Amino acid sequence: MSTLLPLFVAIPIFSALFMLLIGKWDKRNFPRIWSILTMISLIAILIAIWDKGTIIHEMGGWRPPYGIVLIKDHLSQLMLLIVNGVAFLTIIYSFSYIIRYEDYLRFFSLFMLMLAGMNGVVLTGDLFNLFVFLEIASIASYALVGYGVGAEELEASFKYLILGVLASILILFGIGMVYSVTGSVNMADVARYLLNHPGNRAILMATGLFLLGFGLKAGLVPFHAWLPDAHPSAPAPISAMLSGVLIKVLGIYALARVFFHVIGITPLIANIFVVIGGLSMIVGALMGFGQDDIKRLFAFSSISQMGYVMVGIGLGTPLGIIGALFHLLNHAGFKSLLFLSSGSIEGETGTRSLKKLGGLRNKMPVTSASSVVASLSISGVPPFNGFWSKLLILLAAFQVGNYWVAGVIVITAFLTLGYYLRFQKNAIFGNVSELVEGAREAPMPMVVPVVLFAIVCLAFGIFNYSLISNIIIPAKDTLLDQAGYILSIFGNM
Repeated sequence: MSTLLPLFVAIPIFSALFMLLIGKWDKRNFPRIWSILTMISLIAILIAIWDKGTIIHEMGGWRPPYGIVLIKDHLSQLMLLIVNGVAFLTIIYSFSYIIRYEDYLRFFSLFMLMLAGMNGVVLTGDLFNLFVFLEIASIASYALVGYGVGAEELEASFKYLILGVLASILILFGIGMVYSVTGSVNMADVARYLLNHPGNRAILMATGLFLLGFGLKAGLVPFHAWLPDAHPSAPAPISAMLSGVLIKVLGIYALARVFFHVIGITPLIANIFVVIGGLSMIVGALMGFGQDDIKRLFAFSSISQMGYVMVGIGLGTPLGIIGALFHLLNHAGFKSLLFLSSGSIEGETGTRSLKKLGGLRNKMPVTSASSVVASLSISGVPPFNGFWSKLLILLAAFQVGNYWVAGVIVITAFLTLGYYLRFQKNAIFGNVSELVEGAREAPMPMVVPVVLFAIVCLAFGIFNYSLISNIIIPAKDTLLDQAGYILSIFGNM
């Protein structure tokens, strides 16, 4: 089974290069067909390794800490499900959406590179390779944000590039400091060293650099300046990937993996997580209220929702971690659905302005119904999935007596409900506006993923107990078990 792990990176990279080499003879159909075959193969591999316990792959047969290690545990298994599940449906959606762009080939090639980088970040057990995979995903995403090559897209891409490079530099400096102290970049080896040599000031400096760097990648307040421009400017499938997957993998997941399994979580760091999360929740929600552009509204909403995850992680209790991981999974579903729906709406009406929309339910009933499901899910309305994950984080805050955090969670929930009701009132319901008059339902390849995401939002809410028991709790146990992580890599060494 261990030999399957490198394929999560190798197959998308090979596909990206193969499409560029072979696809020039059929630039329209070949990239789409090859991309869907790539995704089917990755899903098949994920099914093959699902619930097979912890799997370690030593690249080239080199034992850790000298060789590169890939590790699949319950936490990385959850993230692989999120990354490849969202990517699979987004690729299907792109079949029709990409028609508005002339260059299909580079779009799907860059998409595959971004996917390879994210899978690598999820699986790597090495800090330097975490940085390498993070850069592969980031560079591809910079290009994809500006794929429309309009003034707005290029400006947003450039801002994203500058701040993304700054984040990468901070992370690289942090890795350099860790290596200077420990003489290793293997995560388990570094963790083992730090457990025996606590209190090093260089490691404290590296901790700050990691917090800044990964916080920028996640778009958390106050490191969020790039996100409200990048997400709306990108093509809708890329907006779905950025918000539904990328900020989680390069930001939240990497932050959690490094702090829980490598450096070790302390009360000070946990409190910083909670404060940053609380700020992100409130600021994102308040900024969402003032948006007329539906994609900017969804972008600020992503900042707010990632705040929930940071608060859950920062609370540090088993219940808080369960709520955070469940919300991470849920957010991938309803936020991807919202951004894909926005692409369909913009494609049919030519606008993203709430002031110019209205009556979409009469012209685009399936997209409208799915958007309502996503809006109710993200607003925390039962029985949809968002309600349960938010409830768990709220209960975790009460459990530890952190009442100000509980208050922020409740206030943010009502604010979120408010601006998503505004979205539904102005865009979905009401009288049919002039721009909506000529609209019709999106093509079938764009409708199917939207409907499937809507079903996921409802199913994850109804079957939440089974999902939490079989997927989320094992991931929580993995995240909280630093000693088990070290032991899984080194055994009795």
